[in-house]
Amino acid sequence: MKVIKWAVIILAILGIGGYAWFNYMVSETKKASPEAKAKLKERDLELAVSYCRPYKKERKIFGELVPYGEVWRTGANEATTFSTSKDISFGGEAVAAGEYSLWTIPEETEWTVILNSKAYPWGVGWDGKATREAEFDVANVKVPVGNTAQTVEQFSISFSESGNMVFEWDNVRTEVRID
Repeated sequence: MKVIKWAVIILAILGIGGYAWFNYMVSETKKASPEAKAKLKERDLELAVSYCRPYKKERKIFGELVPYGEVWRTGANEATTFSTSKDISFGGEAVAAGEYSLWTIPEETEWTVILNSKAYPWGVGWDGKATREAEFDVANVKVPVGNTAQTVEQFSISFSESGNMVFEWDNVRTEVRID
């Protein structure tokens, strides 16, 4: 009986310690890439993107930190989410109202922007690769890449005045038309 009591106490201490360590690691990760939310509200349409914003920190971003031709979680930490309050056209593809995970495949001259119906707790697996499962894709849109006037230090997703979703980081700018 005494062994069981000590085993329970040790397991409780390990559980509390593990929980505290995990929360500490999450808070440290969020300092390097803080959470952000981009929102658009026009009449009866509400769009929102929740994501984490990594910094450039003098690194080469596209083609190195974010490899060309590979799925990117489009930010840092948890998978980026996109929600719409009503049915929309996302880059010419019909998307029903709801919440989606948002992924991209950056290339030098165009990006593929993907909405996926599955929720993912984290953007990458232990191997560092994106956890997106393609069979849950609901929109897969190719958009051209442009350049920013100045270097953008922190990754940014926003909505333009015309309602398009805009991605900017380093010297890259691209956007998806939303109607």
